[in-house]
Amino acid sequence: MTHENHRHHTNEITNLHRAFWIGIILNAAFVVIEFGAGFYYNSLALLSDAGHNLSDVASLGLSLFAFKISKAKSNERFTYGYHKSTILASLVNAVILLIAVGSIGLEAIQRFMDPEETKGSVISLVAGVGIVINTFSALLFFRSKEKDLNVRGAYLHLATDALVSVGVVIAGIIITYTRLLWIDPLIGLVIMGVVIYGTWKLLIESLRLSLDAVPEKIELEKIKQAATKIPGVKEIHHVHVWGMSTTKNALTAHVVIDSKDSLSDAEKIKHDLKHELEHMNIQHATLEIESSDENCEEEHN
Repeated sequence: MTHENHRHHTNEITNLHRAFWIGIILNAAFVVIEFGAGFYYNSLALLSDAGHNLSDVASLGLSLFAFKISKAKSNERFTYGYHKSTILASLVNAVILLIAVGSIGLEAIQRFMDPEETKGSVISLVAGVGIVINTFSALLFFRSKEKDLNVRGAYLHLATDALVSVGVVIAGIIITYTRLLWIDPLIGLVIMGVVIYGTWKLLIESLRLSLDAVPEKIELEKIKQAATKIPGVKEIHHVHVWGMSTTKNALTAHVVIDSKDSLSDAEKIKHDLKHELEHMNIQHATLEIESSDENCEEEHN
């Protein structure tokens, strides 16, 4: 890594650390306001959104903790370090969201059966503040969301909240002018649907990475094709790829070279292959070199 790239990487980490703290503080303050308004004006839409926002504060805190601990150095017990913590944080975040969804759904069904009076203008005002806070917080993670599943989880929480708040504002306006109280629990159910839709992909990808599946954007066939194009590589097999974290991937493979190649040739082939793998988002590669004669003997045995 060049000095310029190292400085850029350090700045990105600092900016993400700051983004997590800003998001946590702003959303925690808003949760207090929204819960208070929801209880006082008896609004399920506000209480549902507040509960969702509270889960976001917890999720942002968890993501921040995982983000920080993943930078810790490896040791004799954790030889890969704590990189996997970001994957676990993403998985827990998805589960937290789905649990929050369940409580929203139950309360919404109860309100449909027994509608309660609420004040639409206040709902719109409070939710409008939520749009500003969540949109601003989400934008802090926008540039890094495709590079890190853990960051994408934080972004998804906040972007979903901003969208949900738009729905709550609309509900408040409709209630103010029509007195249709069933709109309040209806918006609660809409929130539930939006959260499930936004969380599903995060949950599946987190589960895949937790089970050491090949990361979503990596294709084994392309890796094999790229490897065999390197001069000296006759074949590559026993290829295994998994996510060490939400940003780093590892690979192990057996590389077959011509039996006539020298040790220095083998080292150059390994160097060239590792360089190629870095361009395919494989940061940690362990390669076992085999001669073509050795490979033939194994096949016959």
